[in-house]
Amino acid sequence: MRQPVFTGTCPALVTPFDENGSINFDVLAQQIDRQIEGGVDAVCICGTTGETSTLSIREHISAVEFCVKHVNHRVKVIAGAGSNDTSAAVYLSQHAQDSGADALLIVTPYYNKASQLGLVKHYEYIADRTETPIILYNVPSRTGVCFKAETYQILSQNPKINGVKEASGDFSLLAHTRYLCGDDFYIWSGNDDQVVPMMALGAKGVISVASNIIPEVMVDISSLCLDGNFESASKIQIQYMDFIDSLFIEVNPIPVKSAMNLLGLEAGPLRLPLCDMVPANLEKLKQSMTRIGLL
Repeated sequence: MRQPVFTGTCPALVTPFDENGSINFDVLAQQIDRQIEGGVDAVCICGTTGETSTLSIREHISAVEFCVKHVNHRVKVIAGAGSNDTSAAVYLSQHAQDSGADALLIVTPYYNKASQLGLVKHYEYIADRTETPIILYNVPSRTGVCFKAETYQILSQNPKINGVKEASGDFSLLAHTRYLCGDDFYIWSGNDDQVVPMMALGAKGVISVASNIIPEVMVDISSLCLDGNFESASKIQIQYMDFIDSLFIEVNPIPVKSAMNLLGLEAGPLRLPLCDMVPANLEKLKQSMTRIGLL
């Protein structure tokens, strides 16, 4: 029986840039250490929150290599390796594997999209050319394509596919997936506002944007859920809902990088086409941070 890559909380790390627009590896090291000190169970590098779509291939590979080396087996490292070009996804996956990543996070193909059969062929092609466990990533609001539970069932039979980061917000899909796929196809919440209900339906944790700011809080929520204490976890989830909502008031990772910069965590600038928050939304973010004592 497969074991989950991790259980609990995994931050979807931002990629900090310096004033010249290059990756700030010193700050990235500080961010990784802060997350580990906060009790997280894994870290995810070069995902959506890491602005991976604007990283060059060389930057992407360098960020993964750096993360794996700096983490040094303290927690699991999940490396983003998705693309709408299957051969490019294989290339990134093989480099992440060579770097020593513990798992690959591979988003569904975007823009050109794919049929359900195309999704199966895409992921099986990657799995056939790698040995590292794969976590599927379903985020239809970004990609324009959504898995069906029956497609998860087919892919769950591949021993290299460990599970899915599920960010569709579709609880019916989650329940049907759990019914069809068995207990060793693992699911992680991809939405910070849905951790408790998803874990109540069997998810193993969360790959979290909010953890960049509040790792201890997200660790508490997931830990309580894993212990079956959903009542206490839900109270914390509700307490932080306004702040979590504010992190998505504009396209991720605009708000989370803004929040980090407000706290002196040196996330740095965004890369175009992402840009600074409009003043009204920045004020709402500040107010939400003030309400929970961050500012």
